[in-house]
Amino acid sequence: MSSFETPRPIGINLPSHAQDPDPEETREWLDSFDGLVEQRGEDRASEIVQNLIQHARHQDLHLPDSLTTDYVNTIPADQQPEYPGDLRLEREIRDINRWNAAMIVHRAQRPGVSVGGHLSSYASIATMYEVGFNHFFRGRDHEGGGDHVFFQGHASPGIYARAFLQGRLTQEQLDGFRQEKSSPVGMPSYPHPRAMQDFWEFPTVSMGIGPVNAIEQASFDKYLHNRGLKDTSQQHTWAFLGDGEMDEVESRGALHIAAKEHLDNLTFVVNCNLQRLDGPVRGNGKIIQELEAQFRGAGWNVIKVIWGAGWDPLLDASDDGALIDLMNSTPDGDFQTYRAENGGFIRDNFFGRDPRTKALVEDMSDDDIWWKLNRGGHDTRKIHAAFQAAMDHKGQPTVILAHTIKGYRLGKSFAGRNATHQMKKFTLEDLKALRDTLNIPFTDEQLEAGSVYDAPLYVPEPDSEVMRYFESRRAELGAVPSRRTEHTPLPMPEEKVWEVAKRGSGKQEIATTMALVRLLKDLLRDKQSGKRWVPIIPDEARTFGMDSLFPTAKIYNPDGQNYLSVDRDLLLAYKESVQGQIKHMGINEISSTSAFTAAGTSYSTHDLPMIPLYIFYSMFGFQRTGDFFWAAGDQMAKGFVIGATAGKTTLAGEGLQHMDGHSPILAYTNPGAVIYDPAYGYEIGHILRDGLQRMYGEEETRLQEVFYYLTVYNEPIVQPAEPERLDVEGLLKGMYLLEGAAEGEGPEVQLLSSGVGVPWARHAREILAEDWGVRASVWSVTSWTELRKEALEAEKHNLLHPEDQRTPWISSRLQGVTGPFVASSDYDFLVPDLIREWVPGSYGVLGADGWGFSDTRPAARRFLKIDAHSMVVKALQLLAREGKIDPTLVRQAIDKYDLTDVNAGQSGSFGGES
Repeated sequence: MSSFETPRPIGINLPSHAQDPDPEETREWLDSFDGLVEQRGEDRASEIVQNLIQHARHQDLHLPDSLTTDYVNTIPADQQPEYPGDLRLEREIRDINRWNAAMIVHRAQRPGVSVGGHLSSYASIATMYEVGFNHFFRGRDHEGGGDHVFFQGHASPGIYARAFLQGRLTQEQLDGFRQEKSSPVGMPSYPHPRAMQDFWEFPTVSMGIGPVNAIEQASFDKYLHNRGLKDTSQQHTWAFLGDGEMDEVESRGALHIAAKEHLDNLTFVVNCNLQRLDGPVRGNGKIIQELEAQFRGAGWNVIKVIWGAGWDPLLDASDDGALIDLMNSTPDGDFQTYRAENGGFIRDNFFGRDPRTKALVEDMSDDDIWWKLNRGGHDTRKIHAAFQAAMDHKGQPTVILAHTIKGYRLGKSFAGRNATHQMKKFTLEDLKALRDTLNIPFTDEQLEAGSVYDAPLYVPEPDSEVMRYFESRRAELGAVPSRRTEHTPLPMPEEKVWEVAKRGSGKQEIATTMALVRLLKDLLRDKQSGKRWVPIIPDEARTFGMDSLFPTAKIYNPDGQNYLSVDRDLLLAYKESVQGQIKHMGINEISSTSAFTAAGTSYSTHDLPMIPLYIFYSMFGFQRTGDFFWAAGDQMAKGFVIGATAGKTTLAGEGLQHMDGHSPILAYTNPGAVIYDPAYGYEIGHILRDGLQRMYGEEETRLQEVFYYLTVYNEPIVQPAEPERLDVEGLLKGMYLLEGAAEGEGPEVQLLSSGVGVPWARHAREILAEDWGVRASVWSVTSWTELRKEALEAEKHNLLHPEDQRTPWISSRLQGVTGPFVASSDYDFLVPDLIREWVPGSYGVLGADGWGFSDTRPAARRFLKIDAHSMVVKALQLLAREGKIDPTLVRQAIDKYDLTDVNAGQSGSFGGES
């Protein structure tokens, strides 16, 4: 491909201003359009333009990209509002915070610690934060309810520095930066609410999670308002992001939701310093123009803050458009290079590309070009104008694209360098230069005293003008960031709600998914807590039998339902409403997980406990959205996550990418997840009831900041009524005896299973008795993982307390129980193997390992050797090893049951459809 055939990047293909062959004619057209706007109004002018564009397309004219505008500020200088603060004092505050933020990271590099940190991200975004802190960010105690601020993760030292200046953090805490265990008051590197529960509110440093979570936080605020649960009309969500972060698919993947829901309570601020961690974001292109096109195309209001006030006179003087053309055509890689050089280099290599632009700066010194021609993200007035415009804009979310310099004002060794993200410390000369740049009143002697890593933090005198101003601004707006640690309790459901789970399904066969949905319907009707439930569903409600909720709970839509539903005459018609209770997210697990997080942390963000219940295909849960659930755990979300159509074989007809044999293993790696695999509806009832008490109840001694993951299945069975004298304690701890061994003589075996596998174990019990004279007990293991967690806690205690040894609960429960033990489930071998260490005697595990496939349920279970007959053979094998039966019986059983013939399988109903 020749150079002239190479496609030009987005934003570099704008029409030229300076090369217009007939500028007078162009001016006439523009004047005519201005007259149209003045005389007929904006709406009529828009109609005319749209008709012209459509007509041009009919004429096969090539139209330029209409989603990008010139590489200049969206808000002209003459439209900027008056700045409401003291610019001199705010600059001083900003400089102090820059110094202290840099010193937090620098001091953390001292010998014996050397934990690192990031200097340059905050340096590039400091001006934006200061404008926000001084004039926009409202704390939780604000009368309007407070804002939600998602801080750019790598800029955390700057937030710590500001909190230190407020007296919210001590120097000892700052010196414990990134030393959470080795320091008695250590702090996390990034925003981690679980690590600093009264400070950080939102985890953001895992790239891409912050944008989606911010969208759903803003959406949830509107949801609460529209449902009449809380007035959130004065609350605003701010998400500070990096331009490199915007390369994550998640960062841009949910933009349509914010536009569709008209989230004018949401503002993204993208810190466009043009650099990733290792180099330019778009060396050959223009990331701001690219983002403008995508956000505008997704329906967002876009505000660009490209140039500081020093450029305004040059743009005014360049009436031929040559300067704008130059700005439009310069790629980001060049802009990055300019800021790593000097004013003379910029004069020659930027302005010098066109004699008309070179003439614009002929009266400016190299120092003026370097210092006065700043980028818009470092101009307080222009940032304020953008923030105010975003707050005033109605009907759309807003994105502010701010042009900045990474490492700004940190010195020539840092600013704009590719390696600046990895630079974590200063030389003595660097410190002195930074002190001079930021006007910090330390002498050379103070900086030279002790090690270079002893560079001091700076706090002005309490009664100084700058500190009085600093404190007055936050006194007016409230503390940010801040998280509530005291919460309003949740009213618990009435006793009668739980009866539907206890009575079973009679003669009707229903899956545990339907048993859960029946219980949920009654919970939604509960007068105490019904309105607090937030059902969250991707586009799978009918698969899970949840369409029964549509007519009553209704689907949340801020626009209501403005069309005639095709199924309007049906009992279970699709029904949308502004007051709808169901968050129906479409085929979008990531946004659904973010909605779960927003609802599950409402107890803290709004002091209004809500109960999210997010249901999905279990295969699409922790495998696809595990990082989002990790962030949910970090944010201490509460609620119920339901892995429906669970297991390796109950959805066998769907095949490989729908067959879940491992979600409990993935979920187990999340410390915030409490995992259950119930077999029957009554088990589900007890688990949900106990979960509500644990997460939301009063006088609870267990860790409350958890969420529950329940796996439920799509295979219909007769749901038994709750047994008399049910061992509820064992059910909740993870295992209880469902059927004991029959009286009599003969060898004994224990069969353990969970979820859909419990009926196979009960069938195996019958076969062992009838065919082989073996007496078997059946244990319903409701949670392999909870059993393991408790046992490991006991072992951890025993390691450090040899004089006070604890016995794991499972060991106590199985003490005196006659083995061997055989375990099977619809999950990989690893799931039941989690408890092997604490099972007395021989323990044989069957597992559904390997890739999935399409087939019938009985054939799939026989192929994987997890079915009832496989349990029988495994039990006989273990009994033979222990010398309790004749070893030849094992081969007889294999042949008798055609164990190698998948068509001989009998465990479960045929089918496996969704």
